[in-house]
Amino acid sequence: MVKRLLVPIDGSDPADAALEFALEEYPDADITLLSVIDPTDVGYGSIEAAPSTFEHLQENAEERTQNVLDEASNRAAEYGIDVTTETVIGMPSRAIVEWAENKDMDGIVIGSHGRKGVTRVLLGSVAESVVRRSPVPVTVVR
Repeated sequence: MVKRLLVPIDGSDPADAALEFALEEYPDADITLLSVIDPTDVGYGSIEAAPSTFEHLQENAEERTQNVLDEASNRAAEYGIDVTTETVIGMPSRAIVEWAENKDMDGIVIGSHGRKGVTRVLLGSVAESVVRRSPVPVTVVR
C-alpha cells in the first residue's frame, strides 16, 4: 500500500494528468507535490544572470512555481485531499529521485510528454531518467 506519494508538478498537461491520476488512484496517500526550479530555465549560468538581474530571474521562477503549486493544491482540494507542497532548485530528474530517496517516499507518479525519436533525444526525458534512477516504484502517466 502506498502511504507516501511524490507527484512532480511543473504546470504542464502531463504533470496535470499525473496529479489527476494520483488523486483518483491514491486518495488515502500522503501526497507531496514537488516543483523543481531548473537552473537552466531561469538563466542561472547565462549572461542574463548578472548580479543585477539574478534576483529578478529567481523571483520570477519562484513566483511561477508557487502559482503552479497553488493551482495543483486547489485541484487536490476539489477531491477533498490535502497535499504538501515543496520546491527545490536543481536538475529535475536528479532532484525528484533525491527527494523520493531522502524523504522515504513509497512511490512516484510522474507525467510524460511521450516524445519519441529525435525530439526525445534532443530534449531528453525527465520521466525516463526518474524511472531508471528511482529507488521506489514509478508510475508514468501520459
